[in-house]
Amino acid sequence: MKRTYALSGLALVAATAQAQSSVTLYGIVDTGVAFYNHAANGGSFVGVPALTGELPSRVGLRGTEDLGGGLKGVFNLESGFAPGTGQLAYGGRLWGRTANIGLSTPYGTVTLGRQFNMTYYSVAFADVIGPTLMSMPNFDPYLAVVRSDNSIAYSGKFGGLTAGATYSFGRDAAGPAGPSATNCGGQVPGNYLACKQFTGMLSYETGSYGVVGSYDQMRGGNGAAAPLTSSAYTDTRTVVAGYYAFSLGKLGLGWIHRNVDAAASLRTDIYFGGIEYFPVPQWEFDAQVSHYIQHGNSNATLTTTKINYLLSKSTFLYALAGYMINSKKSAVSVAAGGTAELGINQTGVMLGIQHRF
Repeated sequence: MKRTYALSGLALVAATAQAQSSVTLYGIVDTGVAFYNHAANGGSFVGVPALTGELPSRVGLRGTEDLGGGLKGVFNLESGFAPGTGQLAYGGRLWGRTANIGLSTPYGTVTLGRQFNMTYYSVAFADVIGPTLMSMPNFDPYLAVVRSDNSIAYSGKFGGLTAGATYSFGRDAAGPAGPSATNCGGQVPGNYLACKQFTGMLSYETGSYGVVGSYDQMRGGNGAAAPLTSSAYTDTRTVVAGYYAFSLGKLGLGWIHRNVDAAASLRTDIYFGGIEYFPVPQWEFDAQVSHYIQHGNSNATLTTTKINYLLSKSTFLYALAGYMINSKKSAVSVAAGGTAELGINQTGVMLGIQHRF
């Protein structure tokens, strides 16, 4: 019996030694000084942005362990923060950007936890400006926080085709402390539909172009933020986008349609097109135009340009400039988290620095 236990112990030690594991610490620190005019009180803003710069700042841990036979254990923990104050973002959550664990196989990866859903990947497919201070999330704040709590996700790549889906049992468990906090935790006995969310995506890529489509439907719940105050209410987004890559950059085009079926219904469309251009390794130039329509009410158009100058592989300086054209009933700010006078156009600029590790 002792000999059997000893042999089993040696086998376990050998298996552990063969398993290859790694943990990576990574992050982005991004901040600067921004200006925009025609704020809601008629004045101008000058200061350090609270929500984002060129990209939101974050720090994370990513790990993988080779379990053999093509099977890997994976996890990802990522925290967002505001460099100006050091405060946690995403509703004050420690791991507000991602907190998930799962298994990767040759047939795809399955993860559980808080994670990016398929709307994030489909928009990022063609959006050359990304979640900067002056970008599409100013029209629809959800686009800056496209994550789902309590979710299970699958993604698989098969040649040029990629398929993915998420299902959340309670899409947003945080309270009203942050931009993503809708207080819709779900997982309520007797109300299975409360705060559920499904997202699905299909994309196809070649060496020079790609196309993507996604579907995202979330439900409300009792006590959640308006307008989704009931599990009978839904908020649906459909994304269709594509890109064409050339030797010195990329062209991107897309359409985001939203339909809110609730006591206060809403239907919107965002059309966007942009170009990123790398004339030399040290310089990057990006430009994008986004047009927002809130049907039956208002519209707005945002033009954003961005210039990066690389000081090294990890550190670079950047300049952002944006111009928001508001219709008579529109008051969308050119800057994330900013304010605007009703029906007044707005100009914004930002000078910043970013370091990646």
